[in-house]
Amino acid sequence: MSVSLPRKTKKWYAVAGRIGLSAKGVVYCLSGLLAVFAALHIQGKTPKDAGQKGLFGSIHQLPLGNVLLITIAVGLICFTIWRLIQAFADTERKGTDKNGLVKRFTYLYSGLLYAAVAWYAFKELSGERSNGSAKQDYISKLLSMPYGQWLVGIVAGCIIAVGIFQLYRAFSGKYKKYVRSALHKDAAPWITTAGVAGYSARGIVWIVIGWLFIKSAVNANAGYVGGSDKAFDWLQDGWHGSLLLGLVALGLICYGIFMFLRARYQHFSS
Repeated sequence: MSVSLPRKTKKWYAVAGRIGLSAKGVVYCLSGLLAVFAALHIQGKTPKDAGQKGLFGSIHQLPLGNVLLITIAVGLICFTIWRLIQAFADTERKGTDKNGLVKRFTYLYSGLLYAAVAWYAFKELSGERSNGSAKQDYISKLLSMPYGQWLVGIVAGCIIAVGIFQLYRAFSGKYKKYVRSALHKDAAPWITTAGVAGYSARGIVWIVIGWLFIKSAVNANAGYVGGSDKAFDWLQDGWHGSLLLGLVALGLICYGIFMFLRARYQHFSS
């Protein structure tokens, strides 16, 4: 069942969406920039600095870093609110059939994911650094369970499926629905480039993270798993090393730019 939002609620719903997408754009642009620095060995940056925890630490060290961290965290909370409204009020009219519920679940998952990212930002502000081994601890416990390796393999498959879906979005042009009102303008080629490059880079990062989970499952070793920092590290150590990391990093900057374009041009249903 979908809900038609009252006029005032609709207004703030759209504001939350635009602020949230902008905050997400800032996160990806800064992460991509730090990954470029790591690829080019600028200022001693490493792939770990471009990951989520390293990113917030780097922001904190900037002039007015506290202000920027608070702004990003609040923006990501707005993103979470927007996603939760999409999921529970069904403002996108996805319905209650199987496909609709799956789509609404992805809105919920996306909202909770970026709520966690906002939480990490607030922890950085408080001076409480996140435990970098927390994810490995969870996987280690999972591996110790009956059929634990299979369970971790299933998690890996889900992560890779997300990455493949990002690539599908990139090359099918599905992403264009978010900025359709801007595609007739002179900036259309730039919008298309940002979308293809951005979703492709994001897909590659998800697939690499999934591959690391597979290695963890096969070897019964939680030490392989991690987030974007581990993926960046793997890219730099692998085929063509810094070149591949640099290309993916530029793609993530493009994804951030595309989030800004979505914030500007996306229509917010109600």
